[in-house]
Amino acid sequence: MSTRYQSKAQREATKLLERYGDSVPVDVVQIAKECGLTIRKEDLEEEVSGMLVIQDDHAVIGVNKNHHPNRQRFTVAHELGHFLLHAKSSQIFVDASPVFYRDEQSSEGTKTQEIEANIFAAELLMPEAALKEMLSRRPVDIYDEDDMADLGKKLRVSVQALTIRLTKLGLASA
Repeated sequence: MSTRYQSKAQREATKLLERYGDSVPVDVVQIAKECGLTIRKEDLEEEVSGMLVIQDDHAVIGVNKNHHPNRQRFTVAHELGHFLLHAKSSQIFVDASPVFYRDEQSSEGTKTQEIEANIFAAELLMPEAALKEMLSRRPVDIYDEDDMADLGKKLRVSVQALTIRLTKLGLASA
């Protein structure tokens, strides 16, 4: 994947953090609302984390209410990323509905839009600058479950998402 996509997604997330603050945990729900989106918790099928529906000038993020709150936060951030990065793209329409679906291919990270939305969500919820500052005060061993759980709680993200983020930033080795 081109670094152009990474930088575009990271730039958009950084703009929001500059505008709304980057203290952790980031209030992703409030940021989405400030961007004009409505968030609804829905009883969705287990494999569906969420969706973005854009109709006229209104956008709604549907989040699976049965998922863990940390996963819901990542879903909101992911769908917000789709809204900010891809809302004008005709590729988002499925069955003539403006909906982003995560299918097997996208969940494996093979679709550019899904990769971008994940990069956006990771930067928004786990800002690189905040992570570096936190780790400079107290380094974390990614193989120490308690260390990772503690940092995950501070950020309100899953240990899995945190591990991926730290590894991709080169802040930990896996």
